Amino acid sequence: MLNKNIETFLGFDADYKDSSFVIFGAPFDSTTSFRPGTRFASKVMRSESFGLETYSPYQEADLTDYSLFDGGDLELSFGNTERALEQIKEFTSLVLKDEKIPCMIGGEHLVTLGAVRATAEKYPDLHVIQFDAHTDLREDYLDQRLSHATVIRRIWDLLGDNKIFQYGIRSGDRPEFEWAAQQHVFMNKFNFDGLENTVEKLQGKPVYLTIDLDVLDPSVFPGTGTPEAGGVSFVELLNAILTVSDLNIVACDINELSPVYDQSGVSTAVACKVLRELTIAINKNNEMGGVFNG
Repeated sequence: MLNKNIETFLGFDADYKDSSFVIFGAPFDSTTSFRPGTRFASKVMRSESFGLETYSPYQEADLTDYSLFDGGDLELSFGNTERALEQIKEFTSLVLKDEKIPCMIGGEHLVTLGAVRATAEKYPDLHVIQFDAHTDLREDYLDQRLSHATVIRRIWDLLGDNKIFQYGIRSGDRPEFEWAAQQHVFMNKFNFDGLENTVEKLQGKPVYLTIDLDVLDPSVFPGTGTPEAGGVSFVELLNAILTVSDLNIVACDINELSPVYDQSGVSTAVACKVLRELTIAINKNNEMGGVFNG
């Protein structure tokens, strides 16, 4: 039995045993290649979430319609990347074992690897949908195989071909794009075109959704470590979330908010709203019988 965090994200105040959806923070940014600071995202999001309402006019539903639990932040090893990933895996496995959906707040994007490792153990036919500005497909970065620049390549090592679907990609080294084009992963550059086709293809399969918030244009979301011009709008991201929520999303995360680079607080507000909409969308689908149990 997990105890509720002292300070919870808006609307996440149910007891663990009564909840089917669990958020937790993974405050880790030790492999960040440009501007660190994502380790502060989950803590800042909790305090700033109370600037929102629990009600979503987009979905005509409320966070209070569901039993939601905030497990707080993991105490991760900043000096040992593999150990930090193992800690994330252990917590994710616990939540999955209790038949709940884990939703992780990063942290840099590498934290996704720990959660996917746990999820793939429970769901061997796991597929991953990635919303992101960056390919994250490098074999290594500065001779390191574990990096936020290599995370999706490491997930491919785990899942293999035709299991990863990337959207919004607009940055990466040429070899990354060439490697993706060899049909190792599906990549849609710049936007969410064709997402409906992927959703149709993945019906009935367990899906992990990872949202790197730098998929958003920096004019919308400047508070990130590696801002990349040419991104999508908030409404485009929201519509993409609503589209994929029709799938059996068994675990998810949002990552790469670095609050210190946006003193206006707008980026944090956007991240909080993304989490609200993602939570409601997944829970609405599950309420209609979309949860995956196989």
